[in-house]
Amino acid sequence: MLVPIKSSELWRIIPAVATGSQFAKCTGNGQKILQRVLIAVIGGVVSLLISQNQLSTLWGPLWLIISFVFFLYLLWGPIIEAGRLNSQLRKYSTAAIFEGRIKNLYTREQVEARREQANTDGILELVENRRTWLCLELEDSDGYLAEIRFPLNKKHHILYRGAIVYCLILSHNKDFSSIDAISDIWLPKLSLWVGAYPYLLRPAFEELCRRRIKTL
Repeated sequence: MLVPIKSSELWRIIPAVATGSQFAKCTGNGQKILQRVLIAVIGGVVSLLISQNQLSTLWGPLWLIISFVFFLYLLWGPIIEAGRLNSQLRKYSTAAIFEGRIKNLYTREQVEARREQANTDGILELVENRRTWLCLELEDSDGYLAEIRFPLNKKHHILYRGAIVYCLILSHNKDFSSIDAISDIWLPKLSLWVGAYPYLLRPAFEELCRRRIKTL
């Protein structure tokens, strides 16, 4: 079942500015944090040195500000990334609450990174970092809707075929003839949220579902 919502409701449950959970998600793993640290330190130090050489010019204060911005990259980097992800869903003209169930679920190995590493004989080998992802196929009374994927963890063992799900679907077409995007998923009977990224303000979405869907 699809329950269309207004643009104002969409913007209320998908924030323009990063929430705490979105910031944490966009902070990333150790490798991503290390990349941000390197960018912050290198950019900050270089621009600071330039500012010291330009103190007697009008450009000195500007380079000092640039240096300060670089040093804060660890903070504003995840905020910018989260805002970009949120905007990808906020841009859609048509949105609806989807009420359905899990048709099927299965796991799939996904390569997250590749790197070359020397073995004990000094020969370079390609090493792949793999992670298990859980794939959910969703359907309602009208049939198959879409598939959502996210990294598997221990809390997902309670998921089962037929479990009732609620999520937000988005489309460029008013008749939803094509589904262009899908949010994270709420499973009220399991008191569980799943998804690769926490797009929704979850308490606000839960309240919207209870208000718009009488069976909840």
